[in-house]
Amino acid sequence: MDGFRQEKRYTYADYLTWNEDVRYELIDGVPYMLAAPGIAHQRISRRMLWQLENFLRDKPCEVFDAPIDIRLNADEDDDNVVEPDLIVVCDPSKLADGKACIGAPDMVIEILSPSTSARDKVLKFNRYLQAGVPEYWIVNPEDKTVSANILKNGEYTVKAYGEQDTVPVHVLDGCTIGLQDVFAE
Repeated sequence: MDGFRQEKRYTYADYLTWNEDVRYELIDGVPYMLAAPGIAHQRISRRMLWQLENFLRDKPCEVFDAPIDIRLNADEDDDNVVEPDLIVVCDPSKLADGKACIGAPDMVIEILSPSTSARDKVLKFNRYLQAGVPEYWIVNPEDKTVSANILKNGEYTVKAYGEQDTVPVHVLDGCTIGLQDVFAE
């Protein structure tokens, strides 16, 4: 990666000094450049955001869309800064610094892109699990599916949903996402 030394582990303090015009994630101290999302990706994100926002109106939780930084381990290492497509945060203290979500959000949604698919399914999956993210959805625009990972006893249990399904949001009692609307042409 241009300008980065492969042997160096970077932290959030380093991350803050980087060019804001280029988006990065930091996973285990390694920077990963983010590409701009495609049209289908943006449509899916917007449609999910609308459904979550409509449900959350007048409720204490909030939904945010990218770009928003999540500092998964905001401690002495502070070497995991991710930027998922959508997050739900129910604890306002996690947003207190006004710059990032500090600690695990209640829900994370990643929409797969060719350049980030492996990272979302493996690296970030493991970081979200370690950080204790209660609900992690992986949305696949190619096959119009959602894998909903729900944290139970320190492990994710997964349930797969197709484009005609309605998916319950476990961290938001009574909330569902209609995939027929999310994946509509």
